[in-house]
Amino acid sequence: MIPYSAVENGDFRSIPVDPYWNLGDEKELKMHRIHAYPAKFPAFITTKSIEYAQSRGIGTNIIGDVFCGCGTVAYEAKRNQVDFWGCDINPVATLIARTKSRAYQASKMDWHYDAILNFFNSTPIVDNYKGANPRLKYWYTKRQYNELFHLKHSILYSTPAKSPYRQLYLCAFSNILKTTSRWLAKSIKPQVDPNKKIVRVLRAFEEQFKFMKSAQSECELNQPSTANIVTGSILDENLKKPNVDLIITSPPYVTSYEYADLHQLSSLWLDYADDYRDLRKGSIGSIQQDYNFNHYAKHLNSVAESIVFKLYNSDKSKAKVVAKYFLDMQQVARVCYGMLNRGGMALFVIGNTEYKNVIVDNAKHLSESMKIAGFESIELTKRKISNKILTPYRDKNGKFTTDKNGRKIYSEEFIITGIK
Repeated sequence: MIPYSAVENGDFRSIPVDPYWNLGDEKELKMHRIHAYPAKFPAFITTKSIEYAQSRGIGTNIIGDVFCGCGTVAYEAKRNQVDFWGCDINPVATLIARTKSRAYQASKMDWHYDAILNFFNSTPIVDNYKGANPRLKYWYTKRQYNELFHLKHSILYSTPAKSPYRQLYLCAFSNILKTTSRWLAKSIKPQVDPNKKIVRVLRAFEEQFKFMKSAQSECELNQPSTANIVTGSILDENLKKPNVDLIITSPPYVTSYEYADLHQLSSLWLDYADDYRDLRKGSIGSIQQDYNFNHYAKHLNSVAESIVFKLYNSDKSKAKVVAKYFLDMQQVARVCYGMLNRGGMALFVIGNTEYKNVIVDNAKHLSESMKIAGFESIELTKRKISNKILTPYRDKNGKFTTDKNGRKIYSEEFIITGIK
């Protein structure tokens, strides 16, 4: 780790890579793959973060993740028998996170699964396609839609309303929605694959259940620790936030509110929204109607101000989005500082981006934001992102590629720590 004060006025690209943060000591467990999720947090970083904090004399009785996503930190905290609190504004994310951080009994999993299949197979499939959300009609054939509608009804009928097993099977249902649709596989952009061989609903659900059961049996979670996961924005003043010893989190990138687009099928099917675009509201960097750039730009710190006004000369609209993101992240730093117990540590994993040949130095901006928020002993290092080393570009569909005609992406990200 290098003190922020040593590189504050320099180029962060000169910071050497620390191999400690590159790879884990064990194979990632299946539970982290029960549901697809973009920009997923590497599981091993949680354990390494706990080890690192303990080596610095930092307490780890309760861990927080203010952008908990699909619950990677939550699950690893439970594995380490540490209490956890996390939040995310995306209800699809918190569904996955709650599912992953629960303990399930294999016998009850089987019992509920059999009940779901029995109901599915013994009751007629009703044609509900005419009244479907137009967006869902865009993605599904009539047959696939009606089978999915029937499967969802089977899950709701066969599992108690407040049972964690209903949550488990709704999570399973959510993860087969793209496979059973016309969505282009493994694309980070919503687009139709006209040549896709669509998987039948019941077959996809059966395969998903088998994988989830295998994942559950691979590692039994210990009951003594708790995992409290809430749906909401960390910047919401009305969101009740606990005091924690250690924050481990990976902030979203600029325009990450577009994740709502990637989760649109789950959001619509699970009734989280009538219009998936509504889920963008309140996301980090999402511009609202009352956003006055000239007014709010005055509150940018020096790092943000320099980047935003370089970008402003070439792309005013993008500059305004980046400015809003920076303003939100400055507030995130303050909120995280307030959540920590005295002597506690925050550990952020964050990467940089680039627009119009202007480097959006998220790492430097966050480091400066932490300093202004009151953090002491701010240190940082760098890690390699293995899959991006081999495929450092994205093609027009957003897939990783080695084609130099694609958009270049960063193959490194920063670990930044600070102490209260």
